[in-house]
Amino acid sequence: MAIWFVFKEALTITAFVAVIMIAIEYVNIRTRGLVMKTLGHSLLRQYVLAAVLGATPGCLGAFVLVALFTHRRLSPGALAAGMIATSGDEMFVMLALMPRTALLMTAGLMILGVAAGWTSDRCLKLKPTSSFDGCDGFDVHEEEQCRCLPRGRLRELWKPPSPHRAILAAVVAVIILSVIAGKIGPPDWDWKRVTLLCLSGFAEFIVLTVPDHFLDQHLWNHVSRKHIPQLFLWTLGAMAAIHLFDSFFDLKSMLVENRWLVLLASAIVGIIPESGPHLLFVNLFVQGIAPLSVLVASSVVQDGHGMLPLLAHSRRDFLRIKAVNLLFGLGAGALLMAAGF
Repeated sequence: MAIWFVFKEALTITAFVAVIMIAIEYVNIRTRGLVMKTLGHSLLRQYVLAAVLGATPGCLGAFVLVALFTHRRLSPGALAAGMIATSGDEMFVMLALMPRTALLMTAGLMILGVAAGWTSDRCLKLKPTSSFDGCDGFDVHEEEQCRCLPRGRLRELWKPPSPHRAILAAVVAVIILSVIAGKIGPPDWDWKRVTLLCLSGFAEFIVLTVPDHFLDQHLWNHVSRKHIPQLFLWTLGAMAAIHLFDSFFDLKSMLVENRWLVLLASAIVGIIPESGPHLLFVNLFVQGIAPLSVLVASSVVQDGHGMLPLLAHSRRDFLRIKAVNLLFGLGAGALLMAAGF
């Protein structure tokens, strides 16, 4: 029974994340070029916009920031601000499990990110160490290739549909029917269930109407193949590990007695440039085992896999930005823990 409960919860979270990711990919393409036109040369504007981009769930905002940084459009402090504000794919999970806390924490991370960005540029005097030409994670395609709702061509998309479109349409349809039947999502028709149903419907509309290029490159190769399997396995593994460990040990008492070590561990785990490990601390917080300070410290330091493109280009810049995030993550977590949070 416990195994089925853990599996169902992981499946519900993954379904919620999948439909949000599809929607964000769509919105990202529809607003292409907006960030580049808005940045300008103001450092304060860079900090604020970097924090806003970083606060968007998933890796898209972080990838855009790294691409802008490698093209000398952002200062190191602005990149640090965005990475402090981001929580990667884990933000999708937090929005599904604790939306109010997730939104309030994200607002706090954005403010902290702006302060950290200013401190990094003005006080720590961070300077980029290398010049790059790459633009990993920030694909720019021809307008014709990513034109959504192509007039007069919608029927052509289904004569016949590509295998990827048929699979995605069927999967999203199953999610919609499962939400209606109460198999996934909240059991009652509260705002969470209605929101999940609306998002699922919007995701199905996107799958049915976007051109093949958009569907293949953004929805299939990026969301379906790169993110969803990994997220499901990490979610399932984290929840199963917590449930199994708690069956043999008093996990809550152990964490309360060693809370400062847990805080340090959450920040150190956040250094890993990967989505998934942070889910352990998200689940511990949701179950009332870990305090808010641990979740905040982990969220400040970790950035999903948004920094992987920078790691490929410059290990030194990667380590310096991570060092700034670790410094502010431990500081924010320690202050909250000392205050009783």
